[in-house]
Amino acid sequence: MSKRIYLVAGEASGDEHGAALMQALREFVFDLSFSGRGGPKMEALAGDEIINWSDAAAVVGLWEVVKRYGYFREQFQIALNEIAAIKPDAVVLIDYPGFNLRLARALRKKSSQLKIIYYISPQVWAWNRGRIRQMARLLDLMLCIFPFEAELYNKSGLRTIFVGHPMIQNLAALRTGEERQSDLVGLFPGSRLREVRKIFPIMLEAAREMVAQRAEVCFEVAAASDALALEIQKMLATSSLRERMRITTGDAASAMQHTFAGMVASGTATLEAAYFRLPFVLVYKVSWPTYFAARLVLKTKYLGMPNVLAGREIIPEFIQHEARSDLISKALLKLMDDQAARHQMTSEFDAIIAKLGESGASAKAARAIMDELAEN
Repeated sequence: MSKRIYLVAGEASGDEHGAALMQALREFVFDLSFSGRGGPKMEALAGDEIINWSDAAAVVGLWEVVKRYGYFREQFQIALNEIAAIKPDAVVLIDYPGFNLRLARALRKKSSQLKIIYYISPQVWAWNRGRIRQMARLLDLMLCIFPFEAELYNKSGLRTIFVGHPMIQNLAALRTGEERQSDLVGLFPGSRLREVRKIFPIMLEAAREMVAQRAEVCFEVAAASDALALEIQKMLATSSLRERMRITTGDAASAMQHTFAGMVASGTATLEAAYFRLPFVLVYKVSWPTYFAARLVLKTKYLGMPNVLAGREIIPEFIQHEARSDLISKALLKLMDDQAARHQMTSEFDAIIAKLGESGASAKAARAIMDELAEN
């Protein structure tokens, strides 16, 4: 008997993880069908059954969400109506907690029988641990990607399985064996337009200060999409550094392997850089309302996941008002010139990545989902 799963992912990383999960699920059940919303990779696997809303859904920050409240409210109701009409065997929510946790609550109110599974745990341990008990009442199963999360969720009564981090398998296939270029610095300003507009100017100013102290240094900017590459080109149009800046699109993994050090925006890219053993600093900036709101609720001392996993600062973090070009350039030059500092950081990276499990997270998640459905 065929089964149907409704999936919801809202950002580029969620789309990637969702597509890998869909492929793994189809290896278990050939006649499995999918519906829902995600991005281009999920859409490519399911056609128009998956609505590609990733560009519109990928917003960051409280103020940005408030400005688009009408859009998200409309999409929320559409998703509820779709699920009611389709009557899927399970709903799989992938990260994107602002939307997905509310959707889980609304779905549970409508049905106590519907299987609701969360993949890529929302990081409530960082900003509101009290919500873990609420989630235990809403969800049937949590599939988490960090080992410490399973203990937190299982204590609340929410059945949780640690499947490992899906990026391990993805990044292993992208190893190039390239040699690092000793005077090349990588800039990774984020995957969203608003991030790039906030963060790239800071990176650019830090690059200018680096050139003043190290004349031979050059830069590679990793743009997440053609649209962001165009935006970066516009921002470089009047810069004296434009001849030193090479823009590449959609190939951050390669850049992380042949650059010598990097400036990385907060997010999944920090773990990717750690995986590829790139010495780097974290740079992040959002609107001030978003920053103040985040500081009120954030329960962790650090923003970068390598630091969170290590429990201490192993990568320097330059956030908001502390994202000063002079401090960033000084920290980067040290990582380029101090071999001991480079070795210490990459050794820490090796220990962190080892905690994330072996490859095959998508297959483990797929097996857990099919086992959950079999209980019906």
